[in-house]
Amino acid sequence: MDKPVLKDSMRLFEQLGCVKSRSMFGGFGIFIDDAMFALVVNDRLHIRADDHSSKNFQQQGYEPYVYKKRGFPVVTKYFALPENAWETPEQIIEEAKQALEAAKQERETQAKAKPDRLKDLPNMRLATERMLKKAGIDSVDMLQQKGALAAFRAVQETHNTTVGLELLWALEGAIEGKHWSVIPQSRRDELMQKL
Repeated sequence: MDKPVLKDSMRLFEQLGCVKSRSMFGGFGIFIDDAMFALVVNDRLHIRADDHSSKNFQQQGYEPYVYKKRGFPVVTKYFALPENAWETPEQIIEEAKQALEAAKQERETQAKAKPDRLKDLPNMRLATERMLKKAGIDSVDMLQQKGALAAFRAVQETHNTTVGLELLWALEGAIEGKHWSVIPQSRRDELMQKL
């Protein structure tokens, strides 16, 4: 399926750095340096907003992207640009630069504020925390010391059901402080070989 808005967005954002896309929120997240600052979904480009730009976007009538998770609406910080935004690509670039800067700052802040609980790490949920605790891993420090591969094996050994590889990627991302989808393929291949 052809995604012209995604292709056009990727081309436009090349001037900001090494741009990549990954499947996210029912669309495609656009990243530079592992920081997601834009989203293409429903054939529309959405730009990430911070507190300041969110007010500006709302004043201009931009709508935030909303998706459903377990039947409940989740309002994202990504605002759909109007169709006529493509008439002024330099304006899109300016908004994207601000969004990218905000995304990078947020990542740095999150990296400094070390979570106390496993469930508070990226990619983790309460159910994952329980799985890890059952496997004898009951703290963020212990997970980091063991590493993703050892933690994955420990969970496999203590659970009756088959544990999917998605958990391995999630654990690696949790340790690295990033979403599992941005784990490079080379690192995934390395983990698979060791597994």
